[in-house]
Amino acid sequence: MGKKIDVYYVTKALQLYLEGLSYREIERILGVSHVTISNWVKEHKIKKPEHTDYHPTYKIYNHLELVEYLKNKDKLSGAGMIITELGDKFMLIKWERFKD
Repeated sequence: MGKKIDVYYVTKALQLYLEGLSYREIERILGVSHVTISNWVKEHKIKKPEHTDYHPTYKIYNHLELVEYLKNKDKLSGAGMIITELGDKFMLIKWERFKD
């Protein structure tokens, strides 16, 4: 049996998966095997919505970098964004809004 992983990482991995990140991208960010992440997705019966019109981009910032980024209103308009905590860093996930 493998080592027990804090449920925090399971939740973060599933959130990132639902936002459109690949198993390998999540592995690089959280330091958890992509095979383990795939198993969590299957175990929790997570079905990712189709993301055919976009692929999210993400950046990881420390607190001061995030504050500086958010000061520029131009960077905040025209796209959806989510900020999530990753230990002592923050991840900003961003995607362009769908256009009619």
